[in-house]
Amino acid sequence: MTIDALKGRLPDYAKDLKLNLGSVLTTSSLKPYQAWGSAVAAAIATRNAEVTATILAEAAAHMDAAQLNGAKAAAAIMGMNNVYYRTVHLSGNAEFKKMPARLRMNVIGNPGVDKVDFELWSLAASAVNGCGMCIEAHEHEVLQKGMTTENIQDAVRIAAVLHAVATVLEAEAATGAPLAAAA
Repeated sequence: MTIDALKGRLPDYAKDLKLNLGSVLTTSSLKPYQAWGSAVAAAIATRNAEVTATILAEAAAHMDAAQLNGAKAAAAIMGMNNVYYRTVHLSGNAEFKKMPARLRMNVIGNPGVDKVDFELWSLAASAVNGCGMCIEAHEHEVLQKGMTTENIQDAVRIAAVLHAVATVLEAEAATGAPLAAAA
């Protein structure tokens, strides 16, 4: 499926999402592969098979194999870290903040792609997964590595739109409502 076909599957009440889905990946301050890597990490984080498959298929034209793998790896490790660190952050037990995670996170040290890109993609996944502690940590890292607040905003905008598209598709499927015909 293509992005246009995915837009065509959205109901009329999600017109803003259709418009945003058409623009956030193309009107970005990010390099194309960075924008698509943010989309890959965010799409995987949405846990929606249709959104994930569409983004992965389209991203292949904008990213090399290592970049695609790096974005997938960012989503994978954030799937674990966002749950763990969100719990550490939200728990009332101060002892958790003092304890080592004791979870393997080797990919963070050696992601196989430029570290700033991996951190950006981790930020996009963390935005979807709602981990404030991870968002702050990855935001700090990308700023230290020379990215701008506009770059961060663009990655988060991509994540927000993909999350919303996945939410609408899931809601429509759950209610049995007919989805818009593919364009």
